[in-house]
Amino acid sequence: MTKSKTSPGNYFEDFRVGQVLRHATPRTVTRGDIALYNALYGSRFAVQSSDDFAQRIRYPEAPVDDLLVFHIVFGKTVPDISLNAVANLGYAGGRFLAPVYPGDTLSAVSEVIGLKENSNGRTGVVYVRSTGYNQDGTEVLDYVRWVMVNKRDPASPAPDAVVPELPDAIAPDALGDACPLIDGEAWDDDLAGSPHRFGDYTVGERIDHVDGMTVEEAEHQIATRLYQNTARVHFNQVTEGQGRFGRRLVYGGHVISLARALSFNGLGNAFHVAGINAGRHVAPLFAGNTVFAWSQVLEKAEISGRHDVGALRLRMIATKDRPCHDFPLTGPDGAYDPSVILDFDIWVLMPR
Repeated sequence: MTKSKTSPGNYFEDFRVGQVLRHATPRTVTRGDIALYNALYGSRFAVQSSDDFAQRIRYPEAPVDDLLVFHIVFGKTVPDISLNAVANLGYAGGRFLAPVYPGDTLSAVSEVIGLKENSNGRTGVVYVRSTGYNQDGTEVLDYVRWVMVNKRDPASPAPDAVVPELPDAIAPDALGDACPLIDGEAWDDDLAGSPHRFGDYTVGERIDHVDGMTVEEAEHQIATRLYQNTARVHFNQVTEGQGRFGRRLVYGGHVISLARALSFNGLGNAFHVAGINAGRHVAPLFAGNTVFAWSQVLEKAEISGRHDVGALRLRMIATKDRPCHDFPLTGPDGAYDPSVILDFDIWVLMPR
């Protein structure tokens, strides 16, 4: 007899509230990973780019880019949570809790905190809180996401609906400790690439990040492999050629990193992503599209006990094939502009 030793991934009816999933595979982050990440996105934030710059302001060495940490932890969760997903719907309550350095090993655990079958009976929404740990068991990241997952059998009974209450935003004092106390006097604006610090930004201010970046097919697939993200919608043209779009989708995290890299032009001193308040992938992105971005300052906050940095809450919008000089977002009917692909609400730290 032949017995299957492979896994088709979990379907909606395989999840239950309170279920804990310990994900494979632990991943040691190397300088090679960092170099490849920089090659894919061209990120220029000085703290993550230069050991010397980082050490001058009191980091032991340049930390791993916050979003590379996020993507690696996220990638661990995909085989167990979203292999049979229709779409990743949103994020909330994300906190970067401790710095990650080259040589650290990351692993991930998720807890199912909510379930709700959709009215069509063919899919349901799964809410999970995922936590990333380093080799010492220190929590480095936690966040909530919710994803629409196919049912294996549309006739299977719906579970009791549980929708968790999620915060609209993280309180500034609840942000994590991934940024040590820095020496603001040692911060070099010229080397960092911007003269604008925390006090130079105002609530309501909008910033067009000006530049655009075209996505190549090979790039987005290399990026997703870098994170060991196994979602077939990004790789398998045989299956996706028969799907709704007829082609592979670009991983939503790829869009987040592109927008973050583009935001350097206008936010060059926003060196640390401290929290993810909310996020939505509004529309799909495909190879050949060009990504642009703009940001709006939603809030400015001091952090108790810290006089070295301040926190800016930013709404970061990414578009495809449309420059952002006029800040596209919604139309008169309140619907998103057709060009908008990402609506992302984050906290960043900036020297005072």
